[in-house]
Amino acid sequence: MNAVPASGNRRRWPWVAGILVIGAALAAWWWFVSSRNQEAKGATRPASTLVVTTRVESRDVPVRLKANGTVTALQTVDLRAQVTSTIREVHIREGQNVARGDLLFSFDSRADDANIRKAEAQVEKDKADLATARRNLERNLDLFKQKFISQAALDTVQNSVDTLSAQLRVDTAALESVRVSRAYNEIRAPFAGRTGTIGVREGSLVQPGSGASPGAVLVTVTQIDPIAVAFTLPEKELPGLQAALRAGPVPVAVAAQGGADKLTGKVTFVDNAVDSTTGTIKVKAEFANPAARLWPGQYVNVELAPRTLANATVVPAQAVQTGPDNRFIYVVGEDNKVASKPVTLAYLDEGIAVVDGVAPGARIVVEGAQNLRPGSTVTEARTDRSSPRAPAPAGEGPGPKAKGKA
Repeated sequence: MNAVPASGNRRRWPWVAGILVIGAALAAWWWFVSSRNQEAKGATRPASTLVVTTRVESRDVPVRLKANGTVTALQTVDLRAQVTSTIREVHIREGQNVARGDLLFSFDSRADDANIRKAEAQVEKDKADLATARRNLERNLDLFKQKFISQAALDTVQNSVDTLSAQLRVDTAALESVRVSRAYNEIRAPFAGRTGTIGVREGSLVQPGSGASPGAVLVTVTQIDPIAVAFTLPEKELPGLQAALRAGPVPVAVAAQGGADKLTGKVTFVDNAVDSTTGTIKVKAEFANPAARLWPGQYVNVELAPRTLANATVVPAQAVQTGPDNRFIYVVGEDNKVASKPVTLAYLDEGIAVVDGVAPGARIVVEGAQNLRPGSTVTEARTDRSSPRAPAPAGEGPGPKAKGKA
């Protein structure tokens, strides 16, 4: 066996030593970088997530329905002439408020006034003739009892009395007819309301219409107080509305579009059929309107609550999260870890949500849910260093504007 020369071993040792030094340096660098990364991750990863929580409530929730409505007058009428005449006087102004029975227009009634006087004179003549005939009948009755006249003569006198009585009734009816015709020369307000545009002036010729031409409109009178609002509701709300009407008046609130003030009235009409084209039912509500805040043809926002969800499970609306498959709520356990709880949304109002799937009294996350995952540890957010932030009560919101069912 040949021995390895000592000079060869001495040449290999520097290379081996260099490789070992480089390996040790690389290992130390890798450990140093890994340690720094772990320290950095540990420094940026919080122990828990700050959230705001509240408790699930159980209470009665009125189901508020919203709709767009149109203000409609309870009564509106176009006044037209019923006789041919000329306008003698216009007693109103355009846009004037009038009471029932107020005189609006006067026509030239001289001919009718003369006919009334003639008919009255004829009635007076008939009364006088009838009185004379009755006195004559009384005398003839005495003569008949004394056997001075025959039965035929008495019957003739009685017939005269009967004829004059009938003639008096005929002429009295004629007088009433003339007075009715005279009444057509005055146009009066059929109800309290507000006048529109006046289509005639003093001296204008007016004529009654016929057939398809009803005649020119003198003025339109529209009732302003009380007034109605017409709107539609989905047909699925009809059973609840009918039940509420059977229990008593159903209040309705309306506000002009863009306005904050509301007027309160009550439902007075539900249509007798559902519109199969739109799947809606027509409804009307009546409102006292002494200040004329509602105007015919005006669009308004309508709100009513015909039914109530009894013992509903209520949570703040922002607590309900929407996932790819369903809606859910983060429930906080005793160990401050959250779990995802699927829920079904039954009703949504501004600020609150009625849900099924979570028990009343459970502690849920209201704010900060976007930073959570199931199993995350949470801490109640604090408004300062000493006191925890008060949880937002379920149902708190800026106002009860209905969103309807989800």
